[in-house]
Amino acid sequence: MSTTSPVVDTTAAATAAAALVPADVPLQVAPADAAPPADAAAVVAGVVGRTSADVALVLGPQVAAALAEGTDGAALDPAAALRPALQAAAAALGDGVLEPARLSTAGQVVTPESDVVALVGPDGPRAWLVVRVRPGGAPAAAAPAVPTQRGAALRALYDVELTLTAEIGRTRLPLRQVLDLTPGTVLELDRAAGGPADVVVNGRLIARGEVVVVDEDFAIRVTEIVSAPDAV
Repeated sequence: MSTTSPVVDTTAAATAAAALVPADVPLQVAPADAAPPADAAAVVAGVVGRTSADVALVLGPQVAAALAEGTDGAALDPAAALRPALQAAAAALGDGVLEPARLSTAGQVVTPESDVVALVGPDGPRAWLVVRVRPGGAPAAAAPAVPTQRGAALRALYDVELTLTAEIGRTRLPLRQVLDLTPGTVLELDRAAGGPADVVVNGRLIARGEVVVVDEDFAIRVTEIVSAPDAV
């Protein structure tokens, strides 16, 4: 059922993930002759970057049993145990940030738009890697050429580092309360958890996004690029 995408290399992603999927033998990458069972457990995470996609690992019975057995009889959390494999697959797709992994099923992650590749052992598929490029997540077409002089000037600045600031909210306080601030004071902002955040460079608004958590660190998922006239 593999439908090789012209945008992403699913085989390369599957090869990177195969070495990190729990198995008693090395797993090989092969075309998926059939879709995995719809009720098979899966772990899925989004990749946000130049190519935004959903990447999932569908567990075959052997992998599911290995995770259930765990170490010293303690079952492993599939989302945590398979995150390294998802990270390897995401890295093979290109630059991007892997969102937190979550549990799902094959029936939910395999769609007509998905690319599916099997990770096989000597007895058949042990797992499947599923990649679905999000709508609008494909790399943009090349922009029209700019004048040579301007292009050369921009290339000279490519390695200049810029400080990006994410503003997640504001609040207003009278001077009396500001002077009374102490460690432990909670300041309520004007935005709810999960609300929008502004991305600012050198005091100029360049993008808007959502606050997400990646490996216990806060990050911003960009949802809108602000054009120059709107950056006020």
